[in-house]
Amino acid sequence: MDRDHPGLAHWHRRQWIIQYAALLVSIIVSTTANILQSLYVREPYHTSALSGEAWVLELLCGHPNQICTELGVSLEVFSNLVQELRDIGHQNSRNVSLEEQFAIFLYMCVTGLTIRHVGERFQRSNETISR
Repeated sequence: MDRDHPGLAHWHRRQWIIQYAALLVSIIVSTTANILQSLYVREPYHTSALSGEAWVLELLCGHPNQICTELGVSLEVFSNLVQELRDIGHQNSRNVSLEEQFAIFLYMCVTGLTIRHVGERFQRSNETISR
């Protein structure tokens, strides 16, 4: 059949070459993307020298008015509420102390900031803040 139509044979051969070239380009692009992805190094986002835990400690040990300004409660009220939370069964998580968890809650209530902004203040991921 192709002998009767030499142009058709040429067309079939050309289609085969185009498909083969497309497959080869696809393999090269896919392999290159995988190599580049494996070389990509994530840059840490939360890099402040003052962690959330350190900031809470600074509030607890600093000027008495500072904790009230930042969290809306006095040191005595903060300490009593943390103790109440412990008494009813709340505890430190694996990475965040109960004091910091409560400070995150109060800070969000007082400031009305977004999870992302609070995460930046406490140097925690959005997931941690939302929990």
